[in-house]
Amino acid sequence: MGSLFRSEEMTLCQLFLQSEAAYACVSELGELGLVQFRDLNPDVNAFQRKFVNEVRRCDEMERKLRYLEKEIRRDGIPMLEIPGECPEAPQPREMIDLEATFEKLENELREVNQNAEALKRNFLELTELKHILRKTQVFFDEHEGGANTTESMTRALISDDPNRHIGHVQLGFVAGVILRERIPAFERMLWRACRGNVFLRQAEIDTPLEDPSSSDQVFKSVFIIFFQGDQLKTRVKKICEGFRATLYPCPEAPADRREMAMGVMTRIEDLNTVLGQTQDHRHRVLVAAAKNIKNWFVKVRKIKAIYHTLNLFNLDVTQKCLIAECWVPALDLETIQLALRRGTERSGSSVPPILNRMETLEDPPTYNRTNKFTFAFQNLIYAYGVATYREVNPAPYTIITFPFLFAVMFGDLGHGALMAAFGFWMCYKEKPLQAKKIDSEIWTIFFGGRYIILLMGLFSMYTGLIYNDIFSKSLNIFGSAWRNNYNQSTLESNKMLQLNPDSDAYTQTPYPFGIDPVWQLAEANKIIFMNAYKMKISIIIGVFHMLFGVCLSLWNHLYFKRRISIYVEFIPQILFLVLLFFYMVLLMFIKWTSYGPNAAHLGSDDPEIVKTSAYCAPSILITFINMMLFKTDPNTRPQCNDNMYAGQIGLQKFFVIVALMCVPVMLFGKPYFIMKEQKERARQGHQTIEGAAENGAAGGAALPPPQHHDEDITEVFIHQAIHTIEYVLGSISHTASYLRLWALSLAHAQLAEVAWNMLLRKGLMSRDFEGGIFLYVVFAGWAAISVSILVLMEGLSAFLHTLRLHWVEFQSKFYSGEGYLFQPFSFEVILDSAGQGEE
Repeated sequence: MGSLFRSEEMTLCQLFLQSEAAYACVSELGELGLVQFRDLNPDVNAFQRKFVNEVRRCDEMERKLRYLEKEIRRDGIPMLEIPGECPEAPQPREMIDLEATFEKLENELREVNQNAEALKRNFLELTELKHILRKTQVFFDEHEGGANTTESMTRALISDDPNRHIGHVQLGFVAGVILRERIPAFERMLWRACRGNVFLRQAEIDTPLEDPSSSDQVFKSVFIIFFQGDQLKTRVKKICEGFRATLYPCPEAPADRREMAMGVMTRIEDLNTVLGQTQDHRHRVLVAAAKNIKNWFVKVRKIKAIYHTLNLFNLDVTQKCLIAECWVPALDLETIQLALRRGTERSGSSVPPILNRMETLEDPPTYNRTNKFTFAFQNLIYAYGVATYREVNPAPYTIITFPFLFAVMFGDLGHGALMAAFGFWMCYKEKPLQAKKIDSEIWTIFFGGRYIILLMGLFSMYTGLIYNDIFSKSLNIFGSAWRNNYNQSTLESNKMLQLNPDSDAYTQTPYPFGIDPVWQLAEANKIIFMNAYKMKISIIIGVFHMLFGVCLSLWNHLYFKRRISIYVEFIPQILFLVLLFFYMVLLMFIKWTSYGPNAAHLGSDDPEIVKTSAYCAPSILITFINMMLFKTDPNTRPQCNDNMYAGQIGLQKFFVIVALMCVPVMLFGKPYFIMKEQKERARQGHQTIEGAAENGAAGGAALPPPQHHDEDITEVFIHQAIHTIEYVLGSISHTASYLRLWALSLAHAQLAEVAWNMLLRKGLMSRDFEGGIFLYVVFAGWAAISVSILVLMEGLSAFLHTLRLHWVEFQSKFYSGEGYLFQPFSFEVILDSAGQGEE
C-alpha cells in the first residue's frame, strides 16, 4: 500500500562496515536521506566516543568560518551562493587541507585587524591632539596678549574683582578629550573636589570620531583645566582618570603649539595612507574568502554530521569493523545497497558492506513520503500527533475535506478570489521566494501552506457561487425564479421586504445554480431562509464526515487483524451513528421532497394537499427529540399528519432500541472476548504441559501467542468504558459541533454586509466632484477592512475551526496518533536547519 494512504513499511537492519569504508558509506547514505541510525552507545559520554577528536576539529573549523563570515558581513561583501549542485562531503584526508586554509585565513585576518586597530588608535590619538591644539589656541586667544593670559585667568580664578592688582602667580593646566555626555558630571566633580579652585573650559568636536575597538562613531569634547599647585594637579588628574578622559601634552607657547600642530598633521597624512593600504589588503582577503565560504560551510557540516553518525556505531572485537543498527523503508533496501556499494568503491575497500534485516518487537517509526504539495497537509496531521505505525493516514482525505469545510464557513466569491490570488502568487513565485529565505515566522507559515491557501481560496469561490455571495452582493446570472412584481415604489415604501414562496410571485422553479439573487432584497426573512439552509447543510456534511471517519477505522481493524474490534466496536459504532444521526439527515431530505409551498392554502378542499404543504411540515429537531423519548408531538396542527411517511413511529422505535443495544456491546463486548480468549489459552496451555509430560518434550507444538494474552482485564474494561462514553456522548456533541459551519458562514456574510452598507454604499451614493474624492477615501477604508478583517482575521478563524473539526470530530473516530517520526540521516535536512539557524 502506498505511503500516502498508510505509512511506509519499515524494517530494522544491521549494518557491518569496514573501518576504512565507513566514512564514505555514511556519506552516501547522508546524500540519500533514507536511513535512521540508532544509538548503540547510549550510556557512553559524548567525550568518550571514538570520533570525538574529529568532531572537535569540525567545531573548530566552524568557529573559524563563523569568524570569517562575521567579518565579511561587517564589510558588506556579498557571499556567493553555491552554483548548481551542493558539494559532496570531502574525504577525511581533505580535512587537513581545509584546516590549514582556515588557519591561514584566520591568522592573516586577525593580524590585519590588529594592525588596523593599532593604526586607528594612533590615528584617533593624533586627531584628538590636533583638535586640542586648535581649541586651546582659541582659549588662549580669548585674552589679549600671551603674557597677560595667565594673569587674567588667575584673577578670574581667585578673585571676585578682576581689576584688583595682585602679584605674579604661575598657573598650571592640563588639556584632554572626554566623551561629550560625561561633561556635566565631570564639571560638577571638579567643582566639588577642588572646591571651585579650578578653571575649566571645554569645546565640542564637531565631527564624530571612530572608536578603534568597536568601530562605533562617538562624539567627544576638548577641555582645558587651569589650577594652582601640585596638590590640585594630582587631584585633577585623578578625576580625569576616573572619567576616562585622555590627557595630551599641550605647550603653553603659541609657537610651540603651531610647530606641534604641523607635525601632527604630517603624521595624520602618513597614517591615512597606511590605513588605506591596510583596508585594501583586508578587503582583498575577505573577497577571496566570500567566494568559497558557502561551500566551506557545507563541507564542514557534512564532515561533522558523518562523524556524529559514526559515533553512534559500535566497534567489533577486532576493531576493524563498525556495526550499526538502522531503520530503513523496506521498498528502498535495494537503493541503500547501491549507495553502500558506491561508498565502498570510493574508499577503495575490497570488503563489501553487509546489510541484514533484523526481527524486533519495537514499534518502527512512521514515514509518509510527501512532495511539496502534500507536505503542508501532512504537517496539519502531524500537528495533532504522528500516526501510529501503518495506521490509516488522514492526509489524502484532508486535501479535499479541509479546504471544503473551510469554504463552507468562508463562502464568498470576492474574498475567496483574493485568497486564491495570494496563494497562486506564492505558488507561481515559489523558487524566487524560497531563494530569498525571508526571516519572518508569519511569512514562513504562509509560504509553507501556500497550496492549502490556494485550495481554500478556490473552494471558497465555489461555495461563494453556491451562496451567490460576492462582497455581500449577488450575481444575477440566470435571472430570477420570482416574477418581477416588485417595482421601485414598492421597494422604497417597504424597507423590510419579505419574500413569500407561497405567493404567486414565485414560479415554483428552483434557481439553476446556487441561491436566487432576489433574496438580497428580502430584508425581513433573508436571514431566516439562509439560517435554515446553512444549518441543515452543516448537519448533513458533519454526519457524512463522521461516518467516513468510522468507516476508516474498519480499514485499520482489517489491516491489524483485530477481528474482535470489528464485531464489538466498528459494527455497533456504525449502527449507532446511522440509526440515529444519519436517520435525522434522511428526515431532512424527506421533508425537503415531501413538503412544499405550492399548496399551503388552508382554504383548499383537498386534505392531502394541505398535509403536504409547508403549513404541516414538522420540525426535524422536535421529531428527533420525540423519537428519542418514544412519544409523539402533542402540538400537531389540525388537518396535519403526525408522520412524514407510513410506519414512521414503529421504525423510529426500532432504530432507537437497536442503537441503545449497541452501547452495552461496545462497553462489555471487548472485555468479554478478551477474558474468554485468556481462559481458552490458559486451558490449552495446561493441556499442552500435560501432553508434554506424557509424550516427551517433542510432543505438542507451542501455540502462537494471541493478541491480548498479556492484557489486564480490568484495564481493558476501564479503557473500553472511557471510549464507549466518549463515543456515545461525542456523537451528540460532535454533530452539534458541525453547526460552527453555519455560525461562521452567517457571521462572515453579516460582517461583509455591514462593511458594504456602512462604507462603500455611502461612497457610491455620493455625487459631484467632492463625491469622487469621498468615494476614493471610502473605498480605501472598505478595501483595508475587507483584507484585514474579512480575509485575514475571518480566514484565520475559519482555518482554526476547520482544524478542530478534523482533529476532534473526524480523526478521533479512527486515528490514535501515538507514533514517532522517521528522522533519517540526511544532509539536506541538516543543511536546511543550519541555514535557518543562521538566518
